[in-house]
Amino acid sequence: MATIVSTVAYLGLEARGVEVQVQLIPGLPAFNVVGLGDKAVGESRERVRGAIAAMGLALPPKRIAVNLSPADLPKEGSHFDLPIALALLGAMGLVDVEALADYIVVGELGLDARIAPSPGVLLAALHASEQGKGLICPAAQGAEAAWAGTVEVVAPPDLLSLLNHLKGQGLLATPVPGEADEATHGPDLRQVKGQETAKRALEIAASGGHNLLMVGPPGAGKSLMAACLPGILPPLDAAEALEVSMVQSVAGTLTGGRLTRTRPFRSPHHSASMAALTGGGLKVKPGEVSLAHLGVLFLDELPEFNRAVLDSLRQPLETGTVSVARANAHVTFPARVQLIAAMNPCRCGHLGDAGLACARAPRCAADYQTKVSGPLLDRIDLHVEVQAVSAADLVLPPPAEGSAEVAARVAKVRALQRDRYRDEAARTNAEADGDLLERVATPDEPGRKLLAQAAEAMRLSARGYTRILRVARTIADMAGSDGVGRLHVAEALSYRRQGPRA
Repeated sequence: MATIVSTVAYLGLEARGVEVQVQLIPGLPAFNVVGLGDKAVGESRERVRGAIAAMGLALPPKRIAVNLSPADLPKEGSHFDLPIALALLGAMGLVDVEALADYIVVGELGLDARIAPSPGVLLAALHASEQGKGLICPAAQGAEAAWAGTVEVVAPPDLLSLLNHLKGQGLLATPVPGEADEATHGPDLRQVKGQETAKRALEIAASGGHNLLMVGPPGAGKSLMAACLPGILPPLDAAEALEVSMVQSVAGTLTGGRLTRTRPFRSPHHSASMAALTGGGLKVKPGEVSLAHLGVLFLDELPEFNRAVLDSLRQPLETGTVSVARANAHVTFPARVQLIAAMNPCRCGHLGDAGLACARAPRCAADYQTKVSGPLLDRIDLHVEVQAVSAADLVLPPPAEGSAEVAARVAKVRALQRDRYRDEAARTNAEADGDLLERVATPDEPGRKLLAQAAEAMRLSARGYTRILRVARTIADMAGSDGVGRLHVAEALSYRRQGPRA
């Protein structure tokens, strides 16, 4: 009769139940693991063998058959070590199998029988809570698992202490949830000299969750302003922090069970591959766009990214999710990000300066800027030109208003949107769509006329039209206006730029 221990397999942010079935069969000694596991699962045989030997035990001289059921579900990762070891010890009569029936088990084993951390423990804990079971996980991740709520968590440091706990000897302490770190702040907006138009656009982007593109010469402060954005965004609430931590857990970047209130800020290099940006790889992992979920994805030197890589962001920016399709798996990760991009106006970067611009201007600007596709630019709400910083600007004293003052205003606007969309799927103005957007952002008559004229003159797409309405709604919220007026539409239109045509 097979011994059964419950564990999970991860598909994106979903944990699916898996049964580890172990049976001892008479015959020549062998140790086989079946059930569509990857190389890490196949190598678990040696880790389990070494861990059991470290406790002074020997495997029985029989055929050891391990089946991971369902057999057609791909299994990846080293977290199957501990459930395989417990099921094997149960088959040997050294562990009470009935006591294990109430637990989901995850954890990687060392050759010295220590239980090492493995990615995805928070997802396993949430799955255990849904199933009404407890969770056995590594001691280093007990605080992480405790965030799942009322689930019973057993977090042993090694296999021997777990066996003693299951026998009622040397009971392990119950882990407590890790601390939630307060939001941290990066550079302050006081460090930015001049650039009032760009700072206004940055505040609008923060207030409504809009995407922003800054175009300007080198050294104008584009990267600095992007780095200031997390400091003016409101901190994550409890539900958002848990949502972000689930992504970090499956990516293996959540350490010490510490949740953070700071919104993610990811800034990949322009040499990043498509798998690095959107997710994928041999073992499907979340990419930068998912690691920035509910935060900021900053793409500096935008035209230097591979065009196909940039275009892979078009669907995530529209839907808030990214689907990674592989022959053996179809995985969906959340990707509700705020895209902030920066670029030079041309390859030399000095298009507007006759003394520094190259001899190919302005043709070089058209060639350079058209490396970014029109459909991607259409998904960016705010386009702002950042001017070069003059020597006169550099000697000015720091501005009186910094990130703290801007953050206070942004928090008020975000609170207004939270109340407005309390019963809706949207969280911010940038997510409003369809009938909802018509209800909250339809301009007054002068505003409608201006928007209609601009749509015709600028040849706006339906997406561009919608995004102008969203930005206008945010500008109206910042002004404390219940409705969207002509001035709000006019300012929103001022941030809509048409790219150069070859």
